[in-house]
Amino acid sequence: MKPMSRRRKVALGVLAVVIVIGLGVAWMMLPPRALGFAGGQPVSLAAYHGPDPTGVPAELRSADLVTRGRYLAQAADCAVCHTATDGQPFAGGRAFPTSFGVLYSPNITADRETGIGAWTDADFLHAVHDGVRKDGQRLYPAFPYESYTLLADSDVLAIKAYLFSLPTVHAIAPPNRLGFPFDQRWLMGLWSAFYNPDQRFQPHEDRSPAWNRGAYVTEALAHCGDCHTPRNLAQALDNRRKFAGTVTQGWRAYNITPDAASGVGGWSNVELADYLHAGHVVGRGVAGGPMAEEVDDSLSLLAPSDIGAIVVYLRSIPVRHSDDLPAPRSTPASDTPKLIQASFDPRGKQIFEGACASCHSWSGVSLLTSYATLTGDRAVNDPSAVNVAQVVISGERRATPGGGVMMPAFGAAYSDTEIAAVANYVTARFGAAPSHLTAKDVARLRRASSQ
Repeated sequence: MKPMSRRRKVALGVLAVVIVIGLGVAWMMLPPRALGFAGGQPVSLAAYHGPDPTGVPAELRSADLVTRGRYLAQAADCAVCHTATDGQPFAGGRAFPTSFGVLYSPNITADRETGIGAWTDADFLHAVHDGVRKDGQRLYPAFPYESYTLLADSDVLAIKAYLFSLPTVHAIAPPNRLGFPFDQRWLMGLWSAFYNPDQRFQPHEDRSPAWNRGAYVTEALAHCGDCHTPRNLAQALDNRRKFAGTVTQGWRAYNITPDAASGVGGWSNVELADYLHAGHVVGRGVAGGPMAEEVDDSLSLLAPSDIGAIVVYLRSIPVRHSDDLPAPRSTPASDTPKLIQASFDPRGKQIFEGACASCHSWSGVSLLTSYATLTGDRAVNDPSAVNVAQVVISGERRATPGGGVMMPAFGAAYSDTEIAAVANYVTARFGAAPSHLTAKDVARLRRASSQ
């Protein structure tokens, strides 16, 4: 047998390396589907023997189409994304900064010229399930059609009926600001071929009715993964790290897997349900930024049975540990003002003393409202201090059962250096590990949340 030539050996070696690299890239770029972790054999709705997990909760089953559509639109959080700051509801124009540029949400009122008033049922289904507009143009996946594709046709059409019942608004969204090649919408057809299963929700016979309902609400309607699941290089959800947390719109969406230290595994079911409903649990934290909007305009409006179903579903997600998130510190700080250590910018303590201590107190346990208590707060125990800095910059206004809660915005009052200093002071004084934000970090956070 003639020995293999050196050139052939080299060629085969190169080919093997290319194959290995190709398989590695394919593994990274083709993650499992949203419900892939559940195993078992999902069945069609027609073949499912349990209660229908789609639609509205039992107390609304006999309601008219528009009422059902309103509930589903709230669960899907349509108003938040399609309403600009101080804009008309659903008239679009909200900016969404991405790593590729800025996208603006479109008008989805029933205006025939600038909205969706001329769309048929088939047009609307095609957009929601497939990410394709009436004119055939592809939608960018900032519109989460890879999640909405799970929605039952009847639910999509109920949402359409609700939108068409609202006052029309004549409004044109600003043009997207994307560089080449990301401004080429046709490329989204390739993206969709890889990452949009174009398949309606299929229940699992081996799971409980509550789990199936929770899966539908969490994955199809609320599309929680779009904020809480990291993305791959193609900006598709990496479900191998499902719900492990990531940064979105300049805010950190935290790990919501059952990990005890960095996720919600240490939370009781009641605490988790209360947080989803109210965006606040003493000793766990207060929702801010995009999560606060999600709570106020969507989750707080859900039926208790749907909140409970979400909790059941979240408990089944595979545990993912976030190495950079220590278990939150649960003990209050000292009541005595003091410097943390000489290496920290002393302006942090000075700013906290002048602007923060009167509400949050030196111990971190507020005497004014539990919403201002910092002890145990996830954001304060995050060494990246992303959300601490963002709430200092942007403030927070929340509607609560006892009235309104307001955290003033200090972004205009303090420089990037000063905001970094106070954020580092807060995490060092009240958290499990100190942060080390710089002025450049704060400037980047400002840009990410204000575009």
